Amino acid sequence: MIETIGIVGAGTMGNGIAQVCAAAGLPVVMTDISDAALARGMSVVSNSLERLVNKQKMTDADRQAALARITTSTDTTKFSTCDLVIEAATENEDLKVKILKDLCTKLQPRALLATNTSSISITKLAAATDRPDRFIGLHFFNPVPLMALLELIRGLQTSDDTHAKAAAFAKRVGKVPITAKNSPGFAVNRILCPMINEAIFALQEGLATAEEIDAGMKLGCNHPIGPLALADLIGLDVCLAILEVLQRDLGDDKYRPCPLLRKMVAAGHLGRKARRGFYTYTG
Repeated sequence: MIETIGIVGAGTMGNGIAQVCAAAGLPVVMTDISDAALARGMSVVSNSLERLVNKQKMTDADRQAALARITTSTDTTKFSTCDLVIEAATENEDLKVKILKDLCTKLQPRALLATNTSSISITKLAAATDRPDRFIGLHFFNPVPLMALLELIRGLQTSDDTHAKAAAFAKRVGKVPITAKNSPGFAVNRILCPMINEAIFALQEGLATAEEIDAGMKLGCNHPIGPLALADLIGLDVCLAILEVLQRDLGDDKYRPCPLLRKMVAAGHLGRKARRGFYTYTG
């Protein structure tokens, strides 16, 4: 049984995963490279839970209990008691491989290891570990507390038992799992990111304003959020990284990132997290 969860990274994805696990009653160990990063992550979790209390979707007692289940540390040896450890670091293959290799020296032999990558090969990452049969992709979606989907990605080496345990974990933390092949972008981003990229091309070519493109997709296609606003929510740097993987690994220039996307990332206009992307954010 998966009872104690370890999470590498207290950023947007890491603290979101920590929140949903703790709210589901699971003890969580969350690590990052600095106490300041951990404090920021816990502040986000606390504020998110407080909003749920204000909306009467959670009691204050449940909020306090969830926060009490999260232990933070800069020391990855704290993962020695975890049944499942999820790597949720920056979308950089070399960094992920380094983290995963280090984790293997800290985990108990039976522990499962997972990555929250949105595009990198699960088979390749699994090969960097000492437990490829107990390695799987767990692709959460941002914002984690609100998004119901959890994409499970099996590597070539992933065992049936690991997949079954991951699916059970997904349901326990209130997510709906779907299983995707280990292919660039998996299932969702293979479809989503080219759509976002095409919307950026449309903006670059002056077909319509950002507001009009998003309104068109919301009102004409019944999407709850427009593609450009969604790109801002995901992070333009993340969108660019996924598109680069799709173009490189599938060998098809239809996935080439729009030049405007590259320019915005170079300028640091990364979306909501930078308070500026296709839109400007003040909150």
